[in-house]
Amino acid sequence: MCRRKNIASMAALVILGAASISCFYLAPAAKAFDKSRWGANYFPNIELITQDGRKVKFYDDLVKGKIVVIDLIYTHCVDSCPLETARLAQVQTILGDRVGKDVFFYSISIDPEHDTPQVLKEYAEKYHAKPGWLFLTGKKDDIDLLSKKLGLYTEPDPNDRDGHTPSVLIGNEETGQWMRNSATDNPRFLSILIGDWLNSWKYSAAQPAKSYSEAAPMKLEAGQYIFATHCAACHTVGHGDKIGPDLLGVANVRSQDWLTRYIQEPDKVLAAKDPVATALFQKYKQVRMPNLRLSNDDTAALVKFLQSQSAGQHKIASTGLRQQP
Repeated sequence: MCRRKNIASMAALVILGAASISCFYLAPAAKAFDKSRWGANYFPNIELITQDGRKVKFYDDLVKGKIVVIDLIYTHCVDSCPLETARLAQVQTILGDRVGKDVFFYSISIDPEHDTPQVLKEYAEKYHAKPGWLFLTGKKDDIDLLSKKLGLYTEPDPNDRDGHTPSVLIGNEETGQWMRNSATDNPRFLSILIGDWLNSWKYSAAQPAKSYSEAAPMKLEAGQYIFATHCAACHTVGHGDKIGPDLLGVANVRSQDWLTRYIQEPDKVLAAKDPVATALFQKYKQVRMPNLRLSNDDTAALVKFLQSQSAGQHKIASTGLRQQP
């Protein structure tokens, strides 16, 4: 198990888009010649229901002969699920039209009593899920069995309100390759794992390796890193609304104290019926801002980054220049 680390202290170790810090698991027999071990003889062929009300068999219809991305969610989660789903939406965008053709996304609810097909359909629409990504429900006992087989099961813990670990299972059933990774990892890293590592024989082309000496110098502030890894799935700074609002200028209209509290405890701020949080919740299709459990130092770094971006916007506005996208 990976321990939570101070994000700001890790910023210098990661180059966005080129590397990622993650924990992942590779099935011990992930070899094409041992494929049968990880095929029909292993995966339960349970019946699931899609967000459109269509009945499907897990192995026969969803997994057999396919490259798949599987995670567990529940729609009223206030911690990791919103970020998890938003992150996969980014990965789907990066992979483009390959999703639904040779890569398939499946988000399976661990709370089928609440998450009916209609609830899942609305949830998928909030996160701009595109064709090739199914949201699934079914019988609780079947889903528990499946999650254990997939290695994604989390024992119920009354002290953990999130209820599960945000992991994603990535696999190629045809070749027998299976890997578990953090579902909130860098989207470019995830897209490379899904699009290249699992199907490298088909899509990769031999290219001469480049030296690190050719790489351009890169300056990355802690707050910018935190925004890119934790916020950019739902927000932009100056490029318009996404799942949540564009945050350019947010520090000009919200106090530092409010920003700090909302970033650290968005669930509590909303539960207290804060008027701004309530208005945002209603405007953006009732998508909950996840509690990212950021440390005080990481929160301060993120607020400082937003303030620096807002200061730039204020300067542009005061000179009469129009902000460019």
